[in-house]
Amino acid sequence: MLEVQALYVPLEKLRNIGIMAHIDAGKTTTSERILYYTGRKHMLGSVDEGTATLDWMEQEKERGITIQAAATTCFWKGHRINLIDTPGHVDFTIEVERSLMVLDGAIAVFDATAGVEPQSETVWRQANKYGVPRLAFMNKMDKTGADFDMAIKTMIDKLHAKPVAIQMPIGSEKDFAGVIDLLKMKAIYWISEDGSQYVEEEIPAHLVSEAEDRREELISALAEEDEEILNLYLEDEDIPIEKLKAAIRRLTIENKIVPVLCGAAARNRGIQPLLDAVIDYLPSPLDLPPLRAQTPDGEAVEIVPSEEAGFTALAFKIQVDPYVGKLTYLRVYSGRLNKGSYVYNSTKNIKERVARLMFMHADKREEVEFARPGDIVAVVGLKNTTTGDTLCDENRPVLIERFNFPEPVISVAIEAPTKEEEEKMVRAVTALSEEDPTLKVGVDKETGQIILSGMGELHLEIVTDRLKREFNVNVRVGRPQVSYRETITKAAVAEGKYIRQTGGRGQYGHVVVRFEPIPYEKGKHFEFVNNIVGGTIPKEYIPAIEQGIREAMETGYVAGYPMIGVRAVLVDGSYHEVDSSEIAFKIAASLAFKNAMKECEPVLLEPVMKLEIVTPEEYLGSIIADLSSRRANIQGLETKGNTKIIRATAPMSELFGYATVLRSLSQGRAAYTAQFSHYQEIPDRILERILKAV
Repeated sequence: MLEVQALYVPLEKLRNIGIMAHIDAGKTTTSERILYYTGRKHMLGSVDEGTATLDWMEQEKERGITIQAAATTCFWKGHRINLIDTPGHVDFTIEVERSLMVLDGAIAVFDATAGVEPQSETVWRQANKYGVPRLAFMNKMDKTGADFDMAIKTMIDKLHAKPVAIQMPIGSEKDFAGVIDLLKMKAIYWISEDGSQYVEEEIPAHLVSEAEDRREELISALAEEDEEILNLYLEDEDIPIEKLKAAIRRLTIENKIVPVLCGAAARNRGIQPLLDAVIDYLPSPLDLPPLRAQTPDGEAVEIVPSEEAGFTALAFKIQVDPYVGKLTYLRVYSGRLNKGSYVYNSTKNIKERVARLMFMHADKREEVEFARPGDIVAVVGLKNTTTGDTLCDENRPVLIERFNFPEPVISVAIEAPTKEEEEKMVRAVTALSEEDPTLKVGVDKETGQIILSGMGELHLEIVTDRLKREFNVNVRVGRPQVSYRETITKAAVAEGKYIRQTGGRGQYGHVVVRFEPIPYEKGKHFEFVNNIVGGTIPKEYIPAIEQGIREAMETGYVAGYPMIGVRAVLVDGSYHEVDSSEIAFKIAASLAFKNAMKECEPVLLEPVMKLEIVTPEEYLGSIIADLSSRRANIQGLETKGNTKIIRATAPMSELFGYATVLRSLSQGRAAYTAQFSHYQEIPDRILERILKAV
């Protein structure tokens, strides 16, 4: 159990960090070693053996991958570290996104044999989006093919980052023996099997010259960004370690550099210096600019991390716990949250009671009486709060910017064998969709089947597996289906009129809307612009018009798929003082949309995935030939040692079951990753086949 005084660590000694990386780079192993060396657990956990603390789900233990972001708290040299281990598989990228939004710093773990991999790029962009300061840890230095300098170069080439090595490895592959601290100019060796004991010694004679050159590069990189270091550097003075550390910390927090360390987590080497770097270089909540928010009226406000300020927190994750029910994870930004108190959900305009407060250690819970600024806690009792909601004081309402969730690209139909099982299934699916905002739930109007839509085959496989195991729902699962979309290619103006006159009060709604195509990148699927002037339509009816168009877009014109890439500009209309109503304008707006589609030349779009395939050279021809048959576009070919890396894009509809095919083509020696790239128009021959199936 955590000691009560742990809550009272001064704010400057608090670190909220995440561990992020491509799948299989060693994130969870690194996290497990952090927990062991900080005394949070008393035996080393293994991902391969299913004993990792932070991979607590049965599906994680079986597959050896992280599926849900897991939070824990540990202590190092008088500092408290709130740690979140995030997934590396692209299907669970929302777990990374919402974790990074509430974290103050991150450790990016890279496989030293591969450097930056596809999902590394994705999580790096997510960290850029939220301005999260980072350290880089080149892991697996003991693995065949490990290359410290190559891995750093990939950070420059692919991430456009400014990595600054503060360590160098002593040997590599099977000869990896330790690291050299380029600030202290000391060699560090681990002398116990579990890595808990290590010694600092003089640098081996054959590495002194290289270490001096690398230290010179480190100081030169700092001098480019820091005036004080530049002046000392130009004066050819011996720069004190304290000044170098202060400069590294300042530039890291400002996202101008990324300190790089190295090690081999699975062999218990390199973790203690990494923990020191977390303390030395990553920010406390006090080191970062105030959080920007706004009042319900749209006025900008700044949230400062002070216990005396009004309470503000963000709900960033929902989890269904079989023992306590719904857990809501909060990042507290200001004020104090007490167990048993009431909080105001400014997003939904409701009050809720905090029944229990807990620090989480993966799936274990440690109850606390209160939470302060910087704390990451789980709350029991918030029935209506969902991911992205802001909680605050009722007399000081503020709103923090909400998440943008990616669109699902694949669907499956599920059904229960009995009516009783169906009711249980609906409850379970509702709970899982609350927990996972990238899981969309709908109903097929023709068959009555529930349709689950998600980020990939693995995502939906995990969801259906959880339905069976955790909720004891015996579901039948249909074949995966691609989540197609529709868009428009031409602009058009259309009118929508809804006029009904009965015995009593009638209905009157009249709108004129211009529909235009817009780029359908992530987060820009629809725009509504109100160009009404002079009150031809009262402003209280405008939201209903937007809602009417949004609902009409859910069923497209070509094949009934949701529409994206549409801007609706309300240009004219009229109203009746007595007969007009919100419902009338909502219907009129949907009629305008349907009328416009006849002239907007809508088309069907399919999701395209970005692929990276790593294969021994002898299977290259067969794999490329197979990709060509899948309408793939080969974008690049790279040689790394005796392996080839193929970069390509391919429609998702052509990739079902690809893992099995690839194993067959390469005798199990090739591997691939796939992540959503973009939507593209479907060729006519494929369109005919889809329309026949609709």
